[in-house]
Amino acid sequence: MFWFLLIAMVVVVAAVTLAVVGGGGDDGAVLPDAEPEHLVDPLPEHRPVARADVEALRIPVVLRGYRMADVDDVLSRLGAELAERDARIAELHTTLESSRKRLVAGGQGPAPQDLAAQEPASEPSDEEHRR
Repeated sequence: MFWFLLIAMVVVVAAVTLAVVGGGGDDGAVLPDAEPEHLVDPLPEHRPVARADVEALRIPVVLRGYRMADVDDVLSRLGAELAERDARIAELHTTLESSRKRLVAGGQGPAPQDLAAQEPASEPSDEEHRR
């Protein structure tokens, strides 16, 4: 009985080994390697990034997480967009303040608190920027 179990175990181990290694298929061909996923739809280059672009962005997952190059590209682009918008906002605030000071110094126009009340409450939407 011992010899029968030993021979059966050797046959099973050999069969599993051949199946895993792929020995003796029809043509002995090995499956081709799968192409790695790449960032299919990166952020648009020809216009500013909108909220919908960021929400639609999907970074492909690889064996150990995300591809560092894809994540670095997306983060650097978003960082550049934010820096550009922050600079534009600061420029507009500076222009607004200088206009207020000029109006008050010249004695013409409304007082600064009246100008603050007249400012729009929100920034224009993405659609208004595109026009």
